[in-house]
Amino acid sequence: MELFFAIIIALNSATVCPPAEGAEFFFKEHRHKFPDTKEGVLLEHDFVFRNEGTTPLIIKEYRVACSCTKVDFPKGPISPQQEGKIHLSFDTKGKYRFQSRKIQLFSNAGTKPETLSFKVNVVNN
Repeated sequence: MELFFAIIIALNSATVCPPAEGAEFFFKEHRHKFPDTKEGVLLEHDFVFRNEGTTPLIIKEYRVACSCTKVDFPKGPISPQQEGKIHLSFDTKGKYRFQSRKIQLFSNAGTKPETLSFKVNVVNN
């Protein structure tokens, strides 16, 4: 019986942690695979996200490894529970075979960049 009361007291005194404060990305998808594509085609895709945090989300910059990949993102703050999109364009000109690319988004949502990626197999004309 004493153990029962000890458990009840422990449960009643447990502290409930509030949700983390700050901005937080929630993407419907982090990776996209394009169908086989002929060389020279400009591919485009939108990565849709929502700010699941408690403060406005501000995207500061992005980084990609190749100038063939361009990204357009919201320049203003994204309010909590508001959606936004990351628009990707990839120029396949001069690219052949399997291509795999990453996009790093730097924002006020945590200390690590958010990473998106895409893949495509580029075939000869």
